[in-house]
Parts: sequence; C-alpha cells; structure tokens
Amino acid sequence: MSRIGRKPIQITKGVNIAQKDGHIVVKGPKGELSAKLHPAITVETTPSEVHVKRASDEKEHRALHGLWRALIQNMIDGVTQGYQKKLEIVGVGYRAEMKGKKLQLLLGYSHPIVFGAPEGITLETPTQTNIIVSGIDKQLVGLVAAKIRSFRPPEPYKGKGVKYEGEYIHRKAGKAAATAGK
Repeated sequence: MSRIGRKPIQITKGVNIAQKDGHIVVKGPKGELSAKLHPAITVETTPSEVHVKRASDEKEHRALHGLWRALIQNMIDGVTQGYQKKLEIVGVGYRAEMKGKKLQLLLGYSHPIVFGAPEGITLETPTQTNIIVSGIDKQLVGLVAAKIRSFRPPEPYKGKGVKYEGEYIHRKAGKAAATAGK
C-alpha cells in the first residue's frame, strides 16, 4: 500500500466532511471546499479520522491513493488555517499597489498591468515591493502566485522581476565578465 495513502487524516475541531454524489465537501471556519472524487477512490470517515481506500493494486490506483489523501489533507488545512504565498518585486521603478480590489503592477512595460484576483483569493501589498496571495484553496493560491510571477519572471543577469520570497535566482556573468579575461 501507499505509505502516504494509508496514513489516516486527523479531523480538526470545527471541520465537517461529507460525501455527496461522488464529491467530497470539507467545511471549516474559513470556508468550504469540494472536489469530485475519482471513481477508484473511496473515503471512509469517522468522527475523528478520514481513511482513503483504493479499488485495486493497479499502478494508476496506487498513484491516486496517495494523491487523494494529500488533496483531502490540503482541503482540511485550507479551511482551518488557509494558505499564502509571498512574492517580492526586484528592480528600479518596479512596484505594486492595490487599486480597489485589483492589483496594479508597474514592471518596466509601457503600461501598468492590472490583475483581478479570482473569487476566494485575497491580494495584499504591505509594501510597494511585496505581494501576499492568500486563500483556502492551495492549488488556486499557487496558480495565482505563478500567474503574477509570469508577468515579469526574474532574469538571470540583474535578478530584476517578480520572484517568490526566498527564491534563489541563479545569476549569470554578463558580456563584460566574459571578455575581461582575454
């Protein structure tokens, strides 16, 4: 059996888990998440734990076993604590600010980029060079953060662009360093 898939998921206080028509619904203090279960996966709930079972020992079913256990754990964590990603903007004149509910980015283009967050996602700009993306759906938080980063990914020469907090940018030497040794 999958080591991850066979681990029981602990249900924290204030979280309700229900199954309806092949969907699993997780409700908690921060909101509600639902997902359509794969037909090969079954979920058994007790008042304090959730167990994920698979239909057979086929390779695909073994892979789905651990995946669905992790997805359900992420749903429980999301409705209790939530998720957040932090982005940093590096570059002279590069900045971000909130205009109502939309994020306006000045990233060296001839025009500002205006980004509206999808429902369930909160954007914050504590400083002009920091962006915090938060929400209860881990996949959606990561997707929105990746979308914002894609507007100006960090480049390897000066490191200018939008990067994740703590992300290491592999730096390259410029043309001047290549010709200096000749």
